[in-house]
Amino acid sequence: MAEYDARFGEQGGQLTYGSYLRIDELLNQQQPQAVPAAHDELLFITIHQVYELWFNQLLHELTAARDGMFAGDTYTPRVRLERCHVIARVLVAQVDVLETMTPQDFLAFREQLAPASGFQSVQFRELEFVSGAKDPAYLRRFRGLTAAEQERLQRRLAEPSLWDAFIAVLTDAGFKVDTPEDRVVALREVAYDRARYGAIWDLAEALIEHDALFARWRARHVLMVERQIGTKSGTGGSSGAPYLRNRLDLRFYPELWELRSQL
Repeated sequence: MAEYDARFGEQGGQLTYGSYLRIDELLNQQQPQAVPAAHDELLFITIHQVYELWFNQLLHELTAARDGMFAGDTYTPRVRLERCHVIARVLVAQVDVLETMTPQDFLAFREQLAPASGFQSVQFRELEFVSGAKDPAYLRRFRGLTAAEQERLQRRLAEPSLWDAFIAVLTDAGFKVDTPEDRVVALREVAYDRARYGAIWDLAEALIEHDALFARWRARHVLMVERQIGTKSGTGGSSGAPYLRNRLDLRFYPELWELRSQL
């Protein structure tokens, strides 16, 4: 008879599904505030908490992709970015769940959210910063940031972005990258000599897919906001949907988009 391994099976009793995932603590994090109770507030809280969990995972993956490129690796960063693509598609799809809530259901508790707003998501701003869209003004606009949150945003502003890491990959391959014109020449050569630079091209395509999926999320998000509250101001004091529409043209890697016009 094979020797019993107490590490596996319920008989071992060293760890359970619930204790490993901290299910009790996790399910205690949804605390609706509306009085009287509003049925859809739990859905609203759950969706946004799930977003923040995925944002945390995306930061983990994107940071690793960036650091890998600086270390001279082109394979693993692409794998990390491809995982981010799948997660981003989940983020877009989650909007469908939120849209099962009618405007009337949302209005039953919306006023009690103020001044809380998705605009205040520190992790989402970190994602934009590490992706290359750095705007120091957000630190001035944010209200109620803790010292730790301010430090995180300052660190993300100061540290290199994914674009900086990709430029390092081009430099390691022997390309001049000092000016936009230099980079156009480099990217054209990469694009037209994929037999030699296939790994770099695939990495560039992974970056532009990351960019495109975030653009798709912004577009899906603004439609959802318009469907829920029309042109009302956001609970955090922003202009709401008009502000979000102004963000639709944001691109993390404009030079990779412009390359299409140069091919």
